[in-house]
Amino acid sequence: MKKLHTSIFLILFLVSCQKDDEILVPVQTINPPTIEETLTDTTVELRWADINADFYIVEYGFSGFSQNTGNTVRTENPHIVLTGLEPETTYDYYVSASFNGTLRNIVRSIRGFTTMAAPVSIVFKETLSEMRIFRGALGNLTPSPYAFIYDLNTRLYTDYASKQRLIAIPLGTSMVYAGDGLPVFPDNTVIAKTFYYNHDDRNPGLGRQLIETRVMILQNGTWEFGNYIWNEAQNEAFLDDVGGTTPISWIDNNGNTRNIAYKIPSEADCFTCHQSYGNPVVIGPKLRSMNFDINGTNQLEHLISQGYLTGLADHTSVQALPDWEDTRLTDESRVRAYFDMNCAHCHSDGGYHNENYSLDMKFDFETPFEQTGIFEHRYSIMTRILTSIEGYSMPYLGVTLPHQEALDLIVPYLETLE
Repeated sequence: MKKLHTSIFLILFLVSCQKDDEILVPVQTINPPTIEETLTDTTVELRWADINADFYIVEYGFSGFSQNTGNTVRTENPHIVLTGLEPETTYDYYVSASFNGTLRNIVRSIRGFTTMAAPVSIVFKETLSEMRIFRGALGNLTPSPYAFIYDLNTRLYTDYASKQRLIAIPLGTSMVYAGDGLPVFPDNTVIAKTFYYNHDDRNPGLGRQLIETRVMILQNGTWEFGNYIWNEAQNEAFLDDVGGTTPISWIDNNGNTRNIAYKIPSEADCFTCHQSYGNPVVIGPKLRSMNFDINGTNQLEHLISQGYLTGLADHTSVQALPDWEDTRLTDESRVRAYFDMNCAHCHSDGGYHNENYSLDMKFDFETPFEQTGIFEHRYSIMTRILTSIEGYSMPYLGVTLPHQEALDLIVPYLETLE
C-alpha cells in the first residue's frame, strides 16, 4: 500500500508539472538542500549544496512578506551574501533553482533568520542611540546583548543619584585578572554609567528622570571620555563636553521632597578625577569592589562563567571591599571602604590632589592605616566633608548636597581618633 501511495504521488506531481504540453522532469528532490546561514547585524551569507542548476534565485523580505513581493537576487553559485539588512530583524526567504535555462523545476521552501544586534560603537557619536549601548526604546536602558550590567558593593556618592553601570567588551575578548584592583581591559572596551533619579524612591515603578550617561572608550590603550545629556522627552541623549546644571526634585525613602541643582561635569571635570599621573583611568570596576553576591550568586563567579573575566580561577583569590552600609562591620572598615570608593582616586599615588597639592594621603583600602594620613588630617577631612563648597569640599566634584548618612558614620569615627 505504501508503494502505491508513492506511485500515485509521483504521477500527480508529473501531471501538475505539465506546461505547454511539456512534462517538467523532477530533479533529485522537491525539497531544497540544507542551507547554512552566517549572520552579522546587516548581512547574511546563505550556502547550500550545488544541485547542478543553471542559476539560483533568492527572494527575501521581512518576516511574513507575500511571495513574489520581496527582493530578488540571482546567483550562478550555490551561495550568496544579502546585504543592507536591519539589525535584530527577522526575515523570510525562498530559494529557487533553474535548469536548462528556464525555471523548469522550481525548488522552493520558506526559510527564516534573524540578524544579530548591531555592535556597540567604539567611537563617540552625536547621540546616545547611535552608540548602540542600549537596545529597544532608549529610555528603558536595556543593555545591548554585547554589554553586561555590573554593580559595586560600596558605591560612589553623587548627590543621591541612582546609577546603572555597564561594560561592553569586543566579542572574542575578555577582561583579564591582574590583582584586586582594575582588570586589564581589552582595546575597544566601552564603559557606561547612567545617572538618574526616581520620582519617588519608595516606589521606583512611578518612573525616573534620566540625567546623563557618561561613557569611556579604550582606544589604543588610552581611555577617552564622552558625556551624553538626556533630553526632556527622555528618548535621546546628546554628546556634550561643556556640562552645566539641571534642577532635580524627587521624593526620598523617608517621604521627603528633595531639591537640588544637579551639576553635570564638563570633559575637564571628568579628567580631574579619572586620572593617575596625568593619564586617564577608570575608577569604579575594581575586582575587589565587584566581589560580592547579587541574588545569591557571586558577581565575579558570574563574570568568569560567562567568559567576561579570565585569568582567575574563582573569587576567593580576590579581596572583597566591605560594604560601607553594613552595620555588622567595624566603623573603621566601613569608613575606609567609603574613602576607597569616594576619595582614593584623588588621594593616592598619582591622584589629582596628591600630585597637585603635594599631599601624602593614601585612601586606598589596602594601604595600612598608619600610612593613609587619615589620623594626621582628620580635622581637615571633617571640615571638608561637611561642606559642599566646590573646590573645597570632599569629594572635590559631584557633590552639591553632603551625604548625610555617610557623615553620620564618618564624623563620629574621626572624632574617636586620638
